[in-house]
Amino acid sequence: MQILRIDSATTGDDSVSGRLTQMLLDHFTAAHPDATVISHDYGTDPLPHLTPVTTGAIRRPEEARTPEMQAAYPAERAILDEFLASDIVILGAPMYNFTIPSQLKAWIDRLGVPRVTFSYDENGPKGLAGGRRVIVASSRGGDYNQGDAGEHQETYLKTVFNFLGIDPEFVRVNKAGFGPEAVEAGLAAAKEEIAKL
Repeated sequence: MQILRIDSATTGDDSVSGRLTQMLLDHFTAAHPDATVISHDYGTDPLPHLTPVTTGAIRRPEEARTPEMQAAYPAERAILDEFLASDIVILGAPMYNFTIPSQLKAWIDRLGVPRVTFSYDENGPKGLAGGRRVIVASSRGGDYNQGDAGEHQETYLKTVFNFLGIDPEFVRVNKAGFGPEAVEAGLAAAKEEIAKL
């Protein structure tokens, strides 16, 4: 059993999604005390955005890679392999300007690899990365539902993980921008949801 925790908030100790990912990690490690846990905080130590070299490294076959792509391949592929080796992925995803933080997008961009995590046939796209749980720790300053006007955070995450063959689960705190009492109420409600996972 491997649990992968990804945080992406840039708000440090004030991060509501970070508190949610910790609650989720505590829940799953209590249920699986022998699990291997891998954690990355891309809010404080972000991945670089993709470049032609890193894109080619993870998407081109070996014989088509330049020497620079070949040199970049091990580190780029390790990010994907870590995801594919995980049974549970806990994903901290705050809403920033109606969508996800760019540093989280940089991580997700390394997951969509043709013939590895998705493919196409005559019926359209087929996700190849099923067999793991992705639980999204979602926090938003306002009060949103998936698909509301301006909501491009959870809707995007559902779309991209569905494309990869995964149906993500969401634990959320809405109204985080309404003040400390709203945050604590949201976290208390989230704790009840986490207990059911």
